[in-house]
Amino acid sequence: MATHQEKKLAERRKHQSMQNDTEASQGQWGRAWEVDWFSLASILFLLMFAPLIVYYFIMSCAQYQCSLTDPFLDLLTGNKHLSDIWNSTPMLTYRAAGIYSLWVAFQVVLYVFIPDFCHKFLPGYVGGVQAGAVTPAGVVNKYEINGLQAWIITHVLWFANASCFHFFSPTIIFDNWIHLLWCANILGYAVSTFAMIKGYFFPTNAKDCKFTGNFFYDYMMGIEFNPRIGEWFDFKLFFNGRPGIVAWTLINLSFAAKQQELYGEVTNSMVLVNVLQGIYVLDFFWNEAWYLKTIDICHDHFGWYLGWGDCVWLPYLYTLQGLYLVYHPVQMCTAHAVGVLMLGLLGYYIFRMTNHQKDLFRRTNGNCSIWGKKPEYIECSYTSADGTKYYSKLMTSGFWGWARHFNYTGDLMGSLAYCLACGFEHVLPYFYIVYMTILLTHRCIRDEHRCSSKYGKDWKRYAAAVPYRLLPGIF
Repeated sequence: MATHQEKKLAERRKHQSMQNDTEASQGQWGRAWEVDWFSLASILFLLMFAPLIVYYFIMSCAQYQCSLTDPFLDLLTGNKHLSDIWNSTPMLTYRAAGIYSLWVAFQVVLYVFIPDFCHKFLPGYVGGVQAGAVTPAGVVNKYEINGLQAWIITHVLWFANASCFHFFSPTIIFDNWIHLLWCANILGYAVSTFAMIKGYFFPTNAKDCKFTGNFFYDYMMGIEFNPRIGEWFDFKLFFNGRPGIVAWTLINLSFAAKQQELYGEVTNSMVLVNVLQGIYVLDFFWNEAWYLKTIDICHDHFGWYLGWGDCVWLPYLYTLQGLYLVYHPVQMCTAHAVGVLMLGLLGYYIFRMTNHQKDLFRRTNGNCSIWGKKPEYIECSYTSADGTKYYSKLMTSGFWGWARHFNYTGDLMGSLAYCLACGFEHVLPYFYIVYMTILLTHRCIRDEHRCSSKYGKDWKRYAAAVPYRLLPGIF
């Protein structure tokens, strides 16, 4: 009798534990429901100072030859006042507003109205209509993957203008760089504010909205998971990829054109920055369908963090190396140039092959070969908000057996190569590697917190099998 009661009690406890795991999975999958004081303080800091950081970097190049310390010292010693620096800063112009408006409108047209045709003749490229990941509410969105096509069309027109039509100078972006900064800020704040209002009053999917009750957190991190206008205009995919990343290579080309105009040559450092960052951008668009399975699409809601960040932070701070080289041209010796190239290519190889292994593993459901043998994995389960149970497999072999985010390690190697191409005279171009280290480390922690909430005990088993995050044996 006692044994029977103990057995029933054990079964009840097990059922309650499973129910709690399910509730945790449903409640915490995605970004946080509740806001702690540290998160709120970090968000307030970013909302107040991130725009000023961008302005400080761009102003330092325009007025102080890329010195990050001279503006501060001028203010500290009284040589200049804030008003002097501000009055020397170019303001918004109708010309810049027209250029930026045409640019964004053109990218919207390429995104919404021209279905992808690249997948019809490029072997191995996945484009056209693709399905995204399952959202917390159990929704599977459809996307028109045509980023590579948009990039190609944009750059063909750019080079056609530079070589034949001459409607505008190839240096147009550099020549209006600070004017365009104000346009980018206006769009970033406008789209972020619209996304928040939309989340409250007319969300695309109410079940995929999250309200913490804290205005600043909701504005920063977003309310809607996948805000959309119509069937195909997805805010998250558009602003993550276009207009910022399409513009990345155009910005670098404009910087190279300005270097040619000023000095009569384009240095090998500028060529390397254009080539290495161009590879990264092309890789992004070639694998845009794979991007639908990343943390940005699968977990992040759309708010100021993505809206303003993709409009301002990405195009202005990810291109600092090219901007720096306009003011400080660097001609590297052969050994230095080869070393930077090898580091960049090795980082890209690790980044790409690590992601390829995961993609291959997912597409084949583990029925594939990684490094010549069948991959090892841990089976996991999770539950969506509608109560549907799903199953996943987390790979523990190949590069993914070395570290849980080894793709980020390759990304950091490539980021360091961009900076090393600029020499060692100023710290400004090295902001990128510092920022990427902080960003990707924080992303590791965010991702693992979400996965822990999503998978529960299964995630603990996975973390025990692959104990390191970024650097095998260290971290």
